[in-house]
Amino acid sequence: MAEVRKRKEVENYKIDETQFHKKENNKKTDNKKEKKNDKKNTVKVSSDKKSLWVRFRIFCHGVKSEFKKVHWPTKKDMVKYSVATVLFIVFCSLFFYAIDVIFALIQSIFR
Repeated sequence: MAEVRKRKEVENYKIDETQFHKKENNKKTDNKKEKKNDKKNTVKVSSDKKSLWVRFRIFCHGVKSEFKKVHWPTKKDMVKYSVATVLFIVFCSLFFYAIDVIFALIQSIFR
């Protein structure tokens, strides 16, 4: 499937296939270099020993920023969701009760 897409790109833009494949190979080697650099950077960060208090402050800052991203529902939405949940529970309860009664009747008939 990927080969078909590459061919279509080559045909659409009338690029020489050898040039196209050279670009693809260069991208792959660039990605490998970036991954190696990323690994080196993470090692440096993790090798820094920070005090417990500094790590706790960083954690609290992260929690605070994540709470800002949360979309909190309004009171009206919460009432709607609660009513929908209760109605769904009542419906399921009645449904399974009806099935239980039907099987009890069938069992008493065939006994």
